[in-house]
Amino acid sequence: MGSRELAEPLSPGEATQSGARPADRHGLLKHSREFLDFFWDIAKPEQETRLAATEKLLEYLRGRPKGSEMKYALKRLITGLGVARETARPCYSLALAQLLQSFEDLPLCSILQQIQEKYDLCEVKKTMLRPVLFANLFGVLALFQSGRLVKDREALMKSVKLLQALAQYQNHLQEQPGKALLDVLSEVSVATLQEILPEVLKADLNAILSSPEQLELFLLAQQKVPSKLKKLVGSVNLFSDENVPRLVNVLKMAAASVKKDRKLPAIALDLLRLALKEDKFPRFWKEVVEQGLLKMQFWPASYLCFRLLGAALPLLTKEQLQLVLRGDVIRHYGEHVCTAKLPKQFKFAPEMENYVGTFLEGCQDDPERQLAVLVAFSSVTNQGLPVAPTFWRVVRFLSPPALRGYVAWLQDMFLQPDLDSLVDFSTNNQKKAQDASLYVPERAVFRLRKWIIFRLVSIVDSLHLEMEEALTAQVARFCLFHAFFVTKKPTSQIPETKQPFSFPLESQAREAASSAFFSLLQTLSTQLKQATDQTRGGQPWTYHLVQFADLLLNHSHNVTTVTPFSAQQRQAWDRMLQTLKELEAHSSEARAAAFQHLLLLVGIHLLKSPAESCDLLGDIQTCIRKSLGEKPRRSRTKAIDPQEPPWVEVLVEILLALLAQPSHLMRQVARSVFGHICSQLTPRALQLILDVLNPETSEDEDHVVVTDDSDERRLKGAEDKSEDGEDNRSSESEEESEGEESEEEERDGDVDQGFREQLMTVLQAGKALGGEDSEDEEELGDEAMMALDQSLASLFAEQKLRVQARRDEKNKLQKEKALRRDFQIRVLDLVEVLVTKQPENALVLELLEPLLSIIRRSLRSSSSKQEQDFLHKTARIFTHHLCRARRYCHDLGERAEALHAQVERLVQQAGRQPDSATALYHFNASLYLLRVLKGSTAEGCVRETREKQKAGTDPSPVPTGPQAASCLDLNLVTRVYSSALSSFLTKRNSPLTVPMFLSLFSRHPVLCKRLLPVLVQHVTGPVRPRHQACLLLQKALSLREVRSCFEDPEWKQLMGQVLAKVTENLRVLGEAQTKAEHQQALSSLELLNALFRTCKQEKLTLDLTVLLGVLQGQQQSLQQGAHSTGSSRLHDLYWQAMKTLGVQRPKLEKKGAKEVPSATQSPISKKRKKKGFLPETKKRKKRKSEDGTLAEDGTPAATGGSQPPSMGRKKRNRTKAKVPAQANGTPATKSPAPGTPTLSPSTAAKSPKLQKKSQKPSQVNGAPRPPVEPAGQKQPQKALPEKGVVGKSPVSVPARRKARLSLVSRSPSLLQSGAKKKKAQLRKAGKP
Repeated sequence: MGSRELAEPLSPGEATQSGARPADRHGLLKHSREFLDFFWDIAKPEQETRLAATEKLLEYLRGRPKGSEMKYALKRLITGLGVARETARPCYSLALAQLLQSFEDLPLCSILQQIQEKYDLCEVKKTMLRPVLFANLFGVLALFQSGRLVKDREALMKSVKLLQALAQYQNHLQEQPGKALLDVLSEVSVATLQEILPEVLKADLNAILSSPEQLELFLLAQQKVPSKLKKLVGSVNLFSDENVPRLVNVLKMAAASVKKDRKLPAIALDLLRLALKEDKFPRFWKEVVEQGLLKMQFWPASYLCFRLLGAALPLLTKEQLQLVLRGDVIRHYGEHVCTAKLPKQFKFAPEMENYVGTFLEGCQDDPERQLAVLVAFSSVTNQGLPVAPTFWRVVRFLSPPALRGYVAWLQDMFLQPDLDSLVDFSTNNQKKAQDASLYVPERAVFRLRKWIIFRLVSIVDSLHLEMEEALTAQVARFCLFHAFFVTKKPTSQIPETKQPFSFPLESQAREAASSAFFSLLQTLSTQLKQATDQTRGGQPWTYHLVQFADLLLNHSHNVTTVTPFSAQQRQAWDRMLQTLKELEAHSSEARAAAFQHLLLLVGIHLLKSPAESCDLLGDIQTCIRKSLGEKPRRSRTKAIDPQEPPWVEVLVEILLALLAQPSHLMRQVARSVFGHICSQLTPRALQLILDVLNPETSEDEDHVVVTDDSDERRLKGAEDKSEDGEDNRSSESEEESEGEESEEEERDGDVDQGFREQLMTVLQAGKALGGEDSEDEEELGDEAMMALDQSLASLFAEQKLRVQARRDEKNKLQKEKALRRDFQIRVLDLVEVLVTKQPENALVLELLEPLLSIIRRSLRSSSSKQEQDFLHKTARIFTHHLCRARRYCHDLGERAEALHAQVERLVQQAGRQPDSATALYHFNASLYLLRVLKGSTAEGCVRETREKQKAGTDPSPVPTGPQAASCLDLNLVTRVYSSALSSFLTKRNSPLTVPMFLSLFSRHPVLCKRLLPVLVQHVTGPVRPRHQACLLLQKALSLREVRSCFEDPEWKQLMGQVLAKVTENLRVLGEAQTKAEHQQALSSLELLNALFRTCKQEKLTLDLTVLLGVLQGQQQSLQQGAHSTGSSRLHDLYWQAMKTLGVQRPKLEKKGAKEVPSATQSPISKKRKKKGFLPETKKRKKRKSEDGTLAEDGTPAATGGSQPPSMGRKKRNRTKAKVPAQANGTPATKSPAPGTPTLSPSTAAKSPKLQKKSQKPSQVNGAPRPPVEPAGQKQPQKALPEKGVVGKSPVSVPARRKARLSLVSRSPSLLQSGAKKKKAQLRKAGKP
């Protein structure tokens, strides 16, 4: 910081008194910019920025505690308390609090006085009242937050009085001053509070019970200074009959004040603690909460009751919990949970879940209270259905004893539902419905049992790692027993048989238990597969459940299945157990575990559907024995018995049948089993999978029946649908009206010609439609009208039935299609497993065309989300797992010839596709087959080629080197891709694209070498092929893989050929008339620049003489189209090429320069148009020379060689008069310099790099200056009128010079560096 004299004038008042100059203030700002920026950062919304700025400000002031910076800081922070931005006020308040905390020598009274002086409540205007009020409030809060206010008695008393004064402005500050006063008094000492209490607390009980702030202050005083409060107010009983209504009103006001904050008011919790302390909690809860707040029908008051219930849980004993959790508050909470279902409605359930979770987590050592609370919330039911979700996360906080007790309570309620112990209710809509079927006990029992069974499963799902194994086994056995078995006679060996039912278990409840059991089975099979050591003996949970089911089947006198087993089905079960024992001998093999899992799962399904699973079990056992008993063979396509299909095919059919079931667990098991048997896959087994995926055959075949879980979904969602239908009738009525409109539209569309004819017949029979003489006929009588009405009614009724039948048939077809598509999506799992685990299998090659067929069909009809999922999954498998796989088949055998034909077919199909997206998949498939053919080693391919060569049928040479061991026939493949490339270059709307061929060139550069002549040939072809060929050739020549295939002489020859073709294209440069021709010129120049870059990198020497002459010859035509659309890019590429040849681009004149009429135009004939006007007083007066005169049009006319009147151009015009006129690099010399050699057409131009080395001093920028004709001879005289002859024109000298420059600029010369050097020399000579 500078001197004290520079810092002192910071205060405006002091600066005025001392007479300091303004320069001192600017000097302070200059030296304290960092200091001033702190105050801007303090008001920013980012918390980190505010805290950092405050800390930096305090650190800055610690180094200057006595300087003027402290005064300025206090002034700025106090000013910031009343700024208009509401978000900035707390920031300044917090910064001021930290400042006062850090510098304790600052007196609080003076700070408070400064605040009151700046924001005086008595003198403030009405428009500025709100900022002033908040400034005073935040000022007091800053003093309090500094921690020094409670120690300074004088400042404390002033702050209390200020807060009492602010409390009168409730419209602006609401209850904030009262809360601040309460916070301040809660921190003061007892003695201070005794002294201040008479001033802040009124002695009248009515005043105390008039506002939440006064009541909270009373409760604070009762807690800290009860004796002083008793002297002041006397003995007070807040829970008396007289005071209870007042308490209710105070709590209502408190609830309304926190409506937006959605939190529990502190006064409510303080009253709860006081009631517990005075042993008056039942009275408080019954009369104040339930009979008072809850009866107001005011939602903020209801939410206060809910929050008070949640906050009271840790404070209550078990008996008090029973009182609270079975009262009207929790019943009202249940009604709120059932009715608050719309998206915009406030839902209290997540907040209550947090309250319950906090309570359960805090009382781990009291399992009885935990169990009481969880059972109470599970007992709040809506006509038997608990309002708590089945998957409630709070169970993770239960202690093991409480969890065991909760599971036991759930099982007891499932077996013997005690409806009287439930806190049941009905919503208003349910009461209005007056449906007697809603109140029967059987319906309530079913809803309760269904919730309980899924609650048990969700407990295992959420606590599968923390639960005890015995408890998990107990839940699993319970679900299995009640889903598939019935007790005939209790026995001690089976504990589940000793539990009778108070209500019979209906079939719907058993179906729900069956669905819940398989959900539990999936959890136990997937999430616990990594922790199998937790189960007894290391066996999976499915194995133990099968053993338990076998125990139940063996006790046929005590237990029977819901669906009795036949003798054949029981034999299948016993054979399954025998096969499981055989699999234990192969437990070391991975596929044995997969077979065991499959066998166990199908075995358990035997309990659900015995008829369907019995045959599957037998086939699975046969396949397992054959797969484990046979030795691996090389030939996988032959079976031992031609009449019997191989076991792999049978097992694949079984897996397909299992995938048809809507079970995620079955889907996972099928994937696992197929992953172990895909190495043994046969072509016939693969064809079974492809038949399902083939869209042409799968829709007609019904060998696999696809099932859905609509019954289960209906079972799960029955209650939700009924509740939604009762609670949300308004939304449903809107949907019904929309549905009726759509039905009317469909009905209008379903009217056919047959119905019209029938309608006409009926009307004619009833004489409702008359003929030509219908005016003379009498009107129909009443009987005839009634008969006609009946006929029309019957006709329309029949039509309505027909329309409904057609609609039902359409919906059925759509549902079947959706099921079929879902089944195909699941079957794609098997394809994904095959290409992932067996990429080197030759059968993978058979997947290309079927997958392409699916992609083609889905791209045409991928409207629904299901179709899009099917397409995305197929495309992902095809692209990522198949075409981009690192491993592929290396042993083709006799497939090489067929693969070559397939490559040709795929490339031809790619060229016939309607769009590029579909063509890309076909082209990538051909590239994948090329990679397979190139990387495969087959002696038969080379042997066959040699035999053809000996016979004379194949004149191509036998490949040698690495290509000799490859199956790839380059001649055939070259012919295929050459045809595709020619089609791409010549066809107008070809689906093939440049990236496709670039991918081909980069992956197979040897093939690219053979295809480059096709590209070079089309470089000079028609417009469109020329553009595509130039673009593709430019990209191909830059590939390093392509360069490595060429020897140096071959590469140089290719560069020369391409250069010659490009030179031929550039002969018409600048003559483009259409957009396509312009694009062709761009591509030619881009290719030329690419050639230059390649030659420069590889240091090639080429003859550029012809090219240079062509480019120079086309300059004039190029400049004529300089202002056409897109010409800037063309000019940039042109001059980029010329720069490589050594010719620099000339500088263009500034656009802001005034245009002067050329020598060919008369200044009088063409006047400049006036664009707007200025008043005479605003016009700049021009200085006139003594001998200068004005022409008629206002332009200065000069005679002879006089200078123009413009003073700003005198020096520039003199310089231009001494320098020969030049434009576009053309020196305006009448004859070439005597010592400058000229380049004959036979002289070869060297490459750019060598050209710079051999550059002569007489040459400019590496290019020889050709002889140029005089400027006067080059211009056609017929274009100039007689008056336009130089020297006789009335135009001024600058105008004539500019005209001469414009004429010279039409010269095709490209060199101007000599003129630039002369101009530079003249400028240097003119400087002093």
